[in-house]
Amino acid sequence: MPLPPPSPGAPVFPRAASTVLPDPARFFAPELLATPLPTNSFFQNFALNNGDQPEYIHPYSVKSAAGALTVCYPKSVHSPSFHAQTFVADLTLSSSSSAAAAPHRIAAFDDLSVTLDVSPSLRAFLVRGSPFVTVATAGVPVDISLASVHAFLEAAPRDDTLTRWRLRMNSGQTFLLYASAPIRLSMSSVTHLAAPGFSGVIRVAFLPDAAMEAVLDRYSGCFPTGGEAALNRPFSVDYAWRTQGSGDLLMLAHPLHLRLLSKDRGAVRVLEDFRYRSIDGDLVGVVGDAWALRTDPVLPTWHSTRGVSEDGVPEIVAALRKDVDDLASTPITTTSSYFYGKAVARAARLALIAEEVGCAEVIPAVRGFLTATVTPWLDGSFEGNGFLYDPKWGGLVTLQGSADTGADFGFGIYNDHHYHLGYFVYAIAVLAKFDPAWGRDHMPQAYSMVADFMTTSREASYTRLRAFDLWKLHSWAGGLTEFGDGRNQESSSEAVNAYYAAALLGLSYGDKRLVSDAATLAALEMLAAQTWWHVREGDATYEDDFTGSNRVVGVVWANKRDSGLWFAPPEWKECRLGIQLLPIVPISEDLFPDAEFVRDLVGWTAPALARDGVGDGWKGFVYALEGTYDKESALAKTRELASHDDGNTLTNLLWWLHSRGSPGADAVASVGSAAVDGGTTAHGMLLDMLATEPALVSS
Repeated sequence: MPLPPPSPGAPVFPRAASTVLPDPARFFAPELLATPLPTNSFFQNFALNNGDQPEYIHPYSVKSAAGALTVCYPKSVHSPSFHAQTFVADLTLSSSSSAAAAPHRIAAFDDLSVTLDVSPSLRAFLVRGSPFVTVATAGVPVDISLASVHAFLEAAPRDDTLTRWRLRMNSGQTFLLYASAPIRLSMSSVTHLAAPGFSGVIRVAFLPDAAMEAVLDRYSGCFPTGGEAALNRPFSVDYAWRTQGSGDLLMLAHPLHLRLLSKDRGAVRVLEDFRYRSIDGDLVGVVGDAWALRTDPVLPTWHSTRGVSEDGVPEIVAALRKDVDDLASTPITTTSSYFYGKAVARAARLALIAEEVGCAEVIPAVRGFLTATVTPWLDGSFEGNGFLYDPKWGGLVTLQGSADTGADFGFGIYNDHHYHLGYFVYAIAVLAKFDPAWGRDHMPQAYSMVADFMTTSREASYTRLRAFDLWKLHSWAGGLTEFGDGRNQESSSEAVNAYYAAALLGLSYGDKRLVSDAATLAALEMLAAQTWWHVREGDATYEDDFTGSNRVVGVVWANKRDSGLWFAPPEWKECRLGIQLLPIVPISEDLFPDAEFVRDLVGWTAPALARDGVGDGWKGFVYALEGTYDKESALAKTRELASHDDGNTLTNLLWWLHSRGSPGADAVASVGSAAVDGGTTAHGMLLDMLATEPALVSS
């Protein structure tokens, strides 16, 4: 019988007394401080240090400082090693009360927007994907100022209502201004416009092409004030915006949105010729205040989906016995939450591989190892580190991280939570599968760890979807650190692993909702990785010089694509490939489904392996991908490796390589026969939930 999950994300770990976390009270409105706060959001810069670094609110970079709101339609700069957007103060809006204004306040936020009280008299509704930036006065007339680093060549009303204006600059740019009441702009200098005594709503929009002016005019009357993204159905995200004004809502969709917009587009209308430029690809106009995004199902499984070839089993079993024996002779010595998590997840892989290849006699040894190594992190007995609950922001930190921002790769300031916890959750899911009694005893801690990075509840003790961005449809890893280029994520594959691990935990506990939510996020994360991290020859997403020199991005930022890594220069291509593949688990084959791209990626990487000092651990990941199209060559190279990544084993590489190719009669294990407690398979559980979605099931 499925176990009832604990109350949503109830904190069960001891309370932290962090000395390094910033105080959220400076920027968040008092009424928001009683709830868990985002630590990896698209607007995080607005809540850190002075709050004056820009954030990318598609299609604009927006900065709030000194009581003023600055809007930039960013330009692209690029080279073979990076592709970025630059911030220029194209248009700055302020009011007469701005000079004495305190720092802005975040008045509200949700999945798709943030509302800033820029000054006592100006409120900005920053809604992602809006071609307009909307600002409202506080209800009393104020003097409005518009400034630019460019000279205004024209600031003229477009009709006699004085509610529509054209602002043309010597940069070649044109902005359109819409007002809910007559506004009288006059030029006080070539870079400043003034409007006395205005009360109401102002909307500004960059005009990329004169032909788009009529569309902006038509949809200028309806403005969004916020929006929600719901995960109500498996492999679906439903957007709904709150609006004011009149008429239909015009928004912009990025390339992945367009791919996932329901084929039945009755609720929306796509304007193919209405486009804004973006680092994420063209943003295309969509009319409608509710979108339905649908992706093909990706069903998480314990074992390989193709099965292991029968002739490969002896080699896997021989490596397996040695790797299991090594667990007793090489104890985990690190206290790092990241490396420790990798170590226990690596061990958990051995138990599942043993089950798949019919070597059950080694499973008790792995189970004993996991019990001894994982339990201390859950019951607080681990010496030198451990998980604590931070009530200030609402989330887990580590003991080491609560006093040192650099410890545990910044876990104590909410960096990389899904990476670290994903490994732990994977090990817990496997241990709970093989030892249900242990799983029941430690269920509150397991759910608390999952809740920290992916609760979908709004009433939990943890912030909603700490890492996952429901607008971009992938995760961010940067935590409470201010970056001029916004949020960032390096390892897309470790993000996939986190949601995959959570889905497996749901399988262990028979929790259909957790399986559904986690599998949905894993599917979206993989599509985002294929869209923005994987670089295909001829792809038009990035500029030609960057695309021509790269087959995988090192770090994806909100405003930049970097070929370098946090730990390696661009020329270490094997590291770039590896960090977008590790850890190797069954869902990895869904992350790299395109055999031709994989062949191109490996060919692009291979010359880097001749460099002095390349570690065998990184070579193993290159050979793993090579095995998807040349199994024998990859096996020969893998057998020569002297060592492996600290989250990998020879057993795991051999399992992967011997499960490549087409499924056949010689496969000794398959997902259909995977042993899952209670007789419930991932397919059965999710297909049951998908029964009301025949279009998804048939795909």
